[in-house]
Amino acid sequence: MADGVTFIPLFIDNDYRSGDVTFEFRNPYTGQVAGIAASATSQDCKDAIESAGRAFVKWEHSPLEQRRDIFLKAADLLESPEFKDVIISAMRAETAMVEEMTVHNIEDAAMFMRKVAGMTNQLKGETFSSTVSGGHVVAQRRAKGVILSIAPWNAPVYLTVRAVGVAILCGNTVVLKCSEYSPWSQSVVARIFHGAGLPSGVLNFISMDSKDAPALTAGMIAHPLVRAINFTGSDRVGRIIAAEAAKYLKPCIFELGGKAAAVVLDDADIAQAARAVVSSGMYHSGQLCMSTERLIVQRAVSEQLIEEVTQLVKGLKAGDPRTDSTAQLSALFTENAAKGVISMMSEAVAEGAQVILGDLQRQGAIVQPHLLTGVTPGMRLWQRESFGPVFGQRISAKH
Repeated sequence: MADGVTFIPLFIDNDYRSGDVTFEFRNPYTGQVAGIAASATSQDCKDAIESAGRAFVKWEHSPLEQRRDIFLKAADLLESPEFKDVIISAMRAETAMVEEMTVHNIEDAAMFMRKVAGMTNQLKGETFSSTVSGGHVVAQRRAKGVILSIAPWNAPVYLTVRAVGVAILCGNTVVLKCSEYSPWSQSVVARIFHGAGLPSGVLNFISMDSKDAPALTAGMIAHPLVRAINFTGSDRVGRIIAAEAAKYLKPCIFELGGKAAAVVLDDADIAQAARAVVSSGMYHSGQLCMSTERLIVQRAVSEQLIEEVTQLVKGLKAGDPRTDSTAQLSALFTENAAKGVISMMSEAVAEGAQVILGDLQRQGAIVQPHLLTGVTPGMRLWQRESFGPVFGQRISAKH
């Protein structure tokens, strides 16, 4: 292993495992290795699940005050310099995240932890009279068991905390599978909970090479101790996971990709509307599931809105803020992602869309903001999530 390269181990049953197999994750700007992570084997996955299964026996009956205090301490640790600085470095190195987004990731994750801690008083049962004369019913809320949580790279700390937080508070135990693009950031969440006093086995962290993920994930879903699956990611992968879970009638909780549309009517404040939709479409270079993907505008104000949006987007630039102080937007998370965004826009142009702003080019993983109009239903750019800084390319003037 090269000197100075960060290594991310597995975390199973309160033990860090280096493993015999590893994979690299790379900096989107430079293409250079940002770190090396242990790649879980089938046995590692089994061990993580069985560790969670053993821990569940006690954790399900742990005092609510204990759970609350762990979450409050974890929130404090997350915001401490010890962990905050590591998280910021990790998110920049792995996903090219700009400062504003790193701050939001940490602040939102800490806020969520405290919110979850405050939910302990909601974990109550019910009592009510039975339909049988003289009878009384007592209903208890019980945890499910071991939860397989799969969290993505685009908001790696907040979405990881969200993937495991409520499940753990409710008395479940979790096996967390991180994204192969952000194992460093997501592993810190496991370290924080461990530091906050979470008992052994309640949260296990595994990473794996992308080529091994389909078979290993299917094996984890099939394991009889896994009782539910929590997944945030693309609809394509969501369908695969749902199909695997259906074989065993296991419930799933999904947050999948979106194709959010903003509708602007002719009585709108156009300047305000333009600011709102550009902000929602360009934030994090469009790499959020709720990024505005399509703009549908009434014909009477379409030209004015397009002009307002164009002027705002002209003021944005993607690049590496370490070397370019004028860059507000990051690179995309991989060069392949940038290729995909350019391909979608190029297809749309070939099918009749027009470029208002942009050159349909990329520099590695960097794609400058683009605006297109004339994008219509049936085009891939209308139908599929782009996950890039291409807001406004779906402007469609309607009466």
